Amino acid sequence: MRSSRTRYVSPTASVVAALLTSLAVLSTAMTGARADYPDRTIKIVVPFAPGGGTDLVARRLADEMAKDLGQTVIIENRPGGGTIIGTGAVANSAPDGYTLLMATFAHAVNPSLNANLPFDTFKAFAPVALVARSFNILVTHPKLPFRSVADLIAVAKAEPGKLNFGSFGIGTSAHLAGELFKNLAKVGMTHVTYRGSAPAITDLLGGQIQVMFTTAASVSGHIQGGQLRALAVTSAERSPVYPALPTVAEAGVPGYVAESWYGLYAPAGTPADAIERLNKSVAKAVLSDAFKKLQEIEGLTPVAGPPAELDRYVRAEAERWRNLIRDAKIKTE
Repeated sequence: MRSSRTRYVSPTASVVAALLTSLAVLSTAMTGARADYPDRTIKIVVPFAPGGGTDLVARRLADEMAKDLGQTVIIENRPGGGTIIGTGAVANSAPDGYTLLMATFAHAVNPSLNANLPFDTFKAFAPVALVARSFNILVTHPKLPFRSVADLIAVAKAEPGKLNFGSFGIGTSAHLAGELFKNLAKVGMTHVTYRGSAPAITDLLGGQIQVMFTTAASVSGHIQGGQLRALAVTSAERSPVYPALPTVAEAGVPGYVAESWYGLYAPAGTPADAIERLNKSVAKAVLSDAFKKLQEIEGLTPVAGPPAELDRYVRAEAERWRNLIRDAKIKTE
């Protein structure tokens, strides 16, 4: 009678090798991680047009990160929609560590300004690093009688609504810094919005508007040349770039703080080892001599802490500005 037992055949070496290779590929696919990351070009999306402050910071950061990572790091400008177009492009990118977002103040306030964002700000992205924080400067025309924040408040209270403050768009740092000033100082000023900082500053120089809470880089030359008068900085502490200028809080508006910032994000689901490698590269980049020169021009305070720091900071900013936006009934057009 023939046995019904199945005869065991030993696998060949080639079969074993193929099996091990398949398991290795599967393991890599499941984790999304690559031991040789990065092995190709990395792209940082800037949701603004070329030439602005965010573009300048991103390009300097990219140059320094490229030296550390050993790969090209390019900038792709995707302006439009109040940063929503470029931000959305990153949200929909592959979470592989090769497409990043240079986020700014708008990233924290857009959820409060637009109820129909095509992405979830706090679920669609993985924080990489809070690169740097910055400040705006409260400036006026030198022919106006404002030599201090107290002078400005006195005139604004005496003639509510007469003073105009300009900004480079609804919901921008310049706009909300002015709204926060109105709220805390209990004054009435009229907001005038422009398509960018350049036309707003042109009208400030020409006397069509009287006040701006604008970026340091956009007005530093005019301040040095005497075409504009700086009254205060909007940060929590005095700036080493303008040590003689008080903060708005010091100058008579307790509790006032309005910061700009730059943060690097990746799409949600990006492997942890890629995030860690990028975070270390950012930390190294902001300590470079090239970035230090940029700090002086832009009034930056480098941070480059762990990814969780960016997440905590932006969530706190979003909550703080949400309350102001709601109370002032600010809406995007």
